[in-house]
Amino acid sequence: MRKTIVGFGFAVLFYSGLAVAETSVTLYKSPTCGCCENYVQYLKKNGFLVDAVNQADMGSVKQRFGVPPRMASCHTAIIGGYVIEGHVPVAAINKLLRKKPSIVGISVPEMPPNSPGMGEMVKGSLTVYTIPKDNSAAKVFSVE
Repeated sequence: MRKTIVGFGFAVLFYSGLAVAETSVTLYKSPTCGCCENYVQYLKKNGFLVDAVNQADMGSVKQRFGVPPRMASCHTAIIGGYVIEGHVPVAAINKLLRKKPSIVGISVPEMPPNSPGMGEMVKGSLTVYTIPKDNSAAKVFSVE
């Protein structure tokens, strides 16, 4: 039997008496973007509780959450108070949530073909960048 309790940015699923924490994600995407839907499914497969919000004007979403144009991709997610821009691997998201750096979030700019939701990932070939709080240059956060 599955029962879900949601609150405070996470959900707890109860499977036959076992509790499993899931992290809540709000993901803003174009209603017609197939790779965005693939990324939603990737997050769900990796234990995230995803609320996908179709948005016609993604530029305003990126502006609202502080994503500079040079760091932009096709979708923007909010996880644990951080911005996750584009096809960021779960390993980088988990590292971000564990370390809790003082940044806006992380990004895989544009739409690289070897990123989650865009095709088969090639380990060690995807650079994830920071989205700094000020207008300073982005730094490499991890290579996945």
